[in-house]
Amino acid sequence: MWIDLTVDEKRLERAVQRARERDIIIPTFAQMREPALIPDKILDRLKSVGLWDLNPLNLFRITWKNQAIEQGGGFNGVNWIEFPESLTGTPARIIGLVGKWFPTGAHKVGAAFACLVPRLVTGQFDPTTQKAVWPSTGNYCRGGAYDSALLACESIAILPEGMSSERFEWLSKIAGEVIATPGSESNVKEIFDKCWELRASGQDLMIFNQFDEFGNYLWHYDITGHAMEDVLKQTLGPRDNYRGVVSATGSAGTIACGDYLKQVYPTSKIVASEALQCPTLLENGFGAHRIEGIGDKHVPWIHNVKNTDVVIAIDDNAVVNLARLFNEPAGREFLVQQGVSENFVTQLDLLGFSGISNLLSAIKFSKHFELGSKDVVLTILTDSMELYESRLNEMHQEFGEYHQLDAAYHFSRYLQGIATDHMLELSYLDRRRVHNLKYFTWVEQQGKTYEEIVSQWYDEEYWSGVQEQVPQIDRLIEEFNSQVGLI
Repeated sequence: MWIDLTVDEKRLERAVQRARERDIIIPTFAQMREPALIPDKILDRLKSVGLWDLNPLNLFRITWKNQAIEQGGGFNGVNWIEFPESLTGTPARIIGLVGKWFPTGAHKVGAAFACLVPRLVTGQFDPTTQKAVWPSTGNYCRGGAYDSALLACESIAILPEGMSSERFEWLSKIAGEVIATPGSESNVKEIFDKCWELRASGQDLMIFNQFDEFGNYLWHYDITGHAMEDVLKQTLGPRDNYRGVVSATGSAGTIACGDYLKQVYPTSKIVASEALQCPTLLENGFGAHRIEGIGDKHVPWIHNVKNTDVVIAIDDNAVVNLARLFNEPAGREFLVQQGVSENFVTQLDLLGFSGISNLLSAIKFSKHFELGSKDVVLTILTDSMELYESRLNEMHQEFGEYHQLDAAYHFSRYLQGIATDHMLELSYLDRRRVHNLKYFTWVEQQGKTYEEIVSQWYDEEYWSGVQEQVPQIDRLIEEFNSQVGLI
């Protein structure tokens, strides 16, 4: 339950010594929320560091506020884009936070940080003897392997064999070991099975399962939630209304930002999105799909289902075809002809597969609730097409060149033709139904207790207890840095 912050003094000494030897200073949650708090000495040193470099200083770039450049950047406001009505077909103001400008090109590096660091600064994880295991459907294990490298830890990355080749090629250079499990995006149980196999292997390791690690929840509740609040403060006019946040469920980390936003904007909604080909929340369904980054066929342990208002399913055919529309020259030319500004079209590569899916879900949400030009909807662009170039090449080989006729068809069907089907406003009983699905994965298979799954639903302090751990973690990080003695 929650994040264990018990300190192991002997192991902590070894972690401090390792950090001292490797010149490691760890940022606090407060500094990730607001980089203005980062010491000037670190800011100066970052001027010569690339965004993806394996340099411990890049721990301080785990923030939504990085300057949008690849080498030596500083910090500014949150990176975001607003989608025009000429593209979305709805007057609602849909705004997406941009994940490309994190180290590794995806915000999951933050979630992984918040899983590993509390164990490191308490001495529960010993970087001199243990390996950090990162089970994932893609970006999280990339983020975990990267964070491990920066924090001088050995790592094992686990992801399905069907994920994009870019992920495997990069991981082969960063992680100590890469394990490919059977299947693709929706084959999460196979990842869990591999974790049990590793536990039984006798190796000295610690498994950071994003689907049940509350560090994942907490980072997005606090860091992404505050980033979204910053965007709203910047963009909301005096008569504008914030209506809700839309996020693919995936590991249910990102969607935790909605819990924070509901506390600030109590009438706002939290919208969970998934693949139509695997409608787990919508229909208790199963299947396989191609929207990389939103693993499914179970309900993550850290999903606060009772706080979720709407479920939307997106056809993966829409996602892969819009990836071509947004990135092929003929597609971009067609969009400009339809009135989308050329400047905006050049930014469409900021949307990876899950980002396109989130955009479509935001459009569905806006149409269903008949939102207008004074209504603001937030969503997440987890990563960019930089991580999916191989998929575009595969589609070229399978379907041939992309022409204006293809662009016209995909634009009319998958954007202008978006309907409000395959979605559900959740009643109390609907939410309880979805929550109850956790039992079969987590209590029957993964060792969670009946008492805790009941507590997640009925105990009002369960989720607030997690949220209130941020100051405790920051104090532990500050004490750790003080012992290391590099500041």
